[in-house]
Amino acid sequence: MRFVSHSPTDTQRSAAALAAALDAESAVVSLTGPLGAGKTLFVKALARALGQDERAVASPSFVIAAEYPCARPGGPERLVHVDFYRVESEAELEAAGLLDWLGERTLLVAEWGERFSSALPDDRLEIRIASGEIPESRILEAQALGPRSQALLERWSPQAS
Repeated sequence: MRFVSHSPTDTQRSAAALAAALDAESAVVSLTGPLGAGKTLFVKALARALGQDERAVASPSFVIAAEYPCARPGGPERLVHVDFYRVESEAELEAAGLLDWLGERTLLVAEWGERFSSALPDDRLEIRIASGEIPESRILEAQALGPRSQALLERWSPQAS
């Protein structure tokens, strides 16, 4: 799936639409893209759509992960926002709590997920955010790597609000 976002607001809408497509099962999303692409903006919008105050959400670069309760009925119970940018090894991820982050009814979103993709479950949704042709535009490309993530991708309509 490929979607052109013409503004940060479009990117936020696409994240909200992904949140609406989530069910109560666990899901893993790997976000990739250069610095400033909008990965944290995407996570903030996901959190807001799941009932969290987006002002509480920040990139967990130095703490590796942050957990937020979700309040949307029928969706995940918690959002775990992970940032692999400063992580040095899979052992560091495991020591920080990776297995706990992959719990039931959890949406795990990993910024810089490509750095340790082998540490993530095989069944995951990978979303690459890249700069578009005009300022503030972005290209979102999503790929499902398993049956659960494929079902999620099929329910997700990035243009929805």
